[in-house]
Amino acid sequence: MARLHKYLGEFVYGGIDGSVTTFAVVAGSAGAGLDSQIIIILGFANLIADGFSMSVGAYLSAKSEHDNFHKHRKREYQEIEETPELEREEVRQIYREKGFEGPLLEEVVRVITADKDRWVDVMMTDELGMLKDGRSPLAIGGMTYLSFMLMGLIPLLSYTWDFLSPFPADLFVSSCVLTGIAFIVVGALKSAVTETRPFRSIAETVLLGTSAAVLAYLAGDLLEKLFA
Repeated sequence: MARLHKYLGEFVYGGIDGSVTTFAVVAGSAGAGLDSQIIIILGFANLIADGFSMSVGAYLSAKSEHDNFHKHRKREYQEIEETPELEREEVRQIYREKGFEGPLLEEVVRVITADKDRWVDVMMTDELGMLKDGRSPLAIGGMTYLSFMLMGLIPLLSYTWDFLSPFPADLFVSSCVLTGIAFIVVGALKSAVTETRPFRSIAETVLLGTSAAVLAYLAGDLLEKLFA
């Protein structure tokens, strides 16, 4: 459970993007008066393609940061081997700026530089400002895709149900209600990631999704009238 919690941010942002973009497709199609079968096709096409694109982007971004971290870490080890006195002076300068001085400063420098791994850790964090992300880039991409698919499927549920068996309600209204619930759930999870008040996070998510849907609906309605 703790390991899954590390990827909560990816789940939240993948879920927001999935629900918002798919709902926008549904709203735009409804505004244009398209048949439910076409809405299903457009919705699932967006769900699969856009979700894959977003997950690949998340994977490549995480992998790039991972590779960049290890490249700089390898370089720090090399610099410690080739110019130890210069690197030791950099440690001394770092801790002098933190307020250490005199014998205490020299003792801190001695302790840090006595272990190469500790030495490199200090240079990575205090000199380069780089922290290691222990998460897997592949898992980040996978969690993003999973969340996008799960939350993005919600706006299509009523249409899919109606395709399989007659749905006893207005399809677009039902989609709006179900998607609104999804926005509330994702917004609540978002508050845990950003450490903000749940009400504020939920309101922001609902406002974002509603705005995108309204714009898509109006665009669909306008284009339908232009080409009718």
